[in-house]
Amino acid sequence: MALLVGVLGVFGLYYGMDWVINQLPERFRSKVRPFAFVGPAIVILGIFLLYPTIVTIQLSFQDRAGEGFVGFDNYVRLFTDSSTLIAVRNSIAWVIIVPAFAVGIGLIFAVLSDRLGRKTEALSKSFIFMPMAISFVGASIVWKFVYNFRPEGFGEQIGLLNGIWTALGNDPVAWLLQEPWNNFYLMVILIWLQTGFAMVILSAAIKSVPEDIIEAARIDGANEYKVFTRVVLPSIASSLVVVLTTVIITVWKVFDIVFVMTSGEFGTSVVAERMVTEFFTFRDSGLGAALAVVLLVAIIPLMILNVRRFQEQEATR
Repeated sequence: MALLVGVLGVFGLYYGMDWVINQLPERFRSKVRPFAFVGPAIVILGIFLLYPTIVTIQLSFQDRAGEGFVGFDNYVRLFTDSSTLIAVRNSIAWVIIVPAFAVGIGLIFAVLSDRLGRKTEALSKSFIFMPMAISFVGASIVWKFVYNFRPEGFGEQIGLLNGIWTALGNDPVAWLLQEPWNNFYLMVILIWLQTGFAMVILSAAIKSVPEDIIEAARIDGANEYKVFTRVVLPSIASSLVVVLTTVIITVWKVFDIVFVMTSGEFGTSVVAERMVTEFFTFRDSGLGAALAVVLLVAIIPLMILNVRRFQEQEATR
């Protein structure tokens, strides 16, 4: 119902603005129309994005209650407190490992699926892309059953991994309690979710490479490996960078997976999860805001790079 009201509201707003503009003299219409249609979007961005950003930056220089100015104390705490340092360390590990595997595996699937028949390709891509339809929370619940552990005396193992592991004659393992490996077990969930996204985008990029260039390389004696590394890969470099930076941005913001699986315990906290914990559990708005600013500083350069790559792609079309 809310969605329907929103759609009808937007339609009514723009229809009304268009009617008002049409009542203006002819010479003013072309000048006013762009501002009228872009204006609401700019206002919404200002209210729901720019203003909260300014308030968050301001809060990062205040005490836990958001009342007194403390300078850079929150940032000093952020980079000296052991718990927040663990979160920063884990986030950096996530940013290095998850995009590398998600994009790498997605690229492999894109190349392999491109060699299949049309029906087989569509079926395989649908299967690999399917996890993208699941929310992070939903995926975490699914994987919680995969990693589930029951101590001795608490019934049979219902976790998939422990079911296989104990069937081989081994003792059950508390996968999510094993530091630091539990971080990698959580990363697998996001890799599983993002691989399909990377595959679809990169597959489209590969199909856009002119066939005559590939055939010319083969005629010149290039094998399939050289065709891929020297022709296809350079041709899809822009798309590869866009996919990589998009996944990195997603990784920086990851919160749901860690919160649902471990609540940030057992050495698995990340910056986004720690930010929410400081804000809503410890009621420390100063440190929570400082963590939010760190995320903002980490993400903005990636967004700028994404926009520039997109502009380059548009310019070459």
